[in-house]
Amino acid sequence: MKKISVEAGIKALIFDCDGTLVNSMPLHMQAWKEAFKKFDVKCDEKFLFSLKGMKETDIIILYNQTFKTNLDPDEVLLAKHEFIKQHVSTLQPIEPVVEVARSFYGKLPIAVASGSVRNIVNAELNTIGIFHLFNFILTADDPYKPKPAPDIFYAAAFSMNVDPQYCLVFEDGDAGLEAASKAGMNTLDVRPYI
Repeated sequence: MKKISVEAGIKALIFDCDGTLVNSMPLHMQAWKEAFKKFDVKCDEKFLFSLKGMKETDIIILYNQTFKTNLDPDEVLLAKHEFIKQHVSTLQPIEPVVEVARSFYGKLPIAVASGSVRNIVNAELNTIGIFHLFNFILTADDPYKPKPAPDIFYAAAFSMNVDPQYCLVFEDGDAGLEAASKAGMNTLDVRPYI
């Protein structure tokens, strides 16, 4: 297992959740497929996967615009989240990333900044036994512009009382990496470690 190192001078860590801490992207993709099937709409998995990290309601709006569909975001997300809740117990941690959070627990402030909703994020973190590691958990339920806007990362840094330039963000999605860069933060793309 490839080990992740954190450079000296970093004063706070910020983690995305899905696909970064938790190996949940396959479950999320299956949940999207099941939700779309419920509304008799073809699911373009490649398109959805390319938007990972974005707020789910924004993903559906973009899907409607791109594919000329008329999905109701609230109804689709209700179906998607129900599927995830039924299968959340199957999730596993992404160990190289979780190991970083564990090793810095109590040494640096640590936050989660996710494009998913709070009840799903909390359930995922609890399932893999790491909910207690985080000082702050920011989600799509909080009033910040979603990734790729930098707002959720600024809010995490502010919550931890650390200047953005001293934060290290762990991400698996292009939108999240872009948002963290816009916030002036250090970034680590976790995809090579998965």
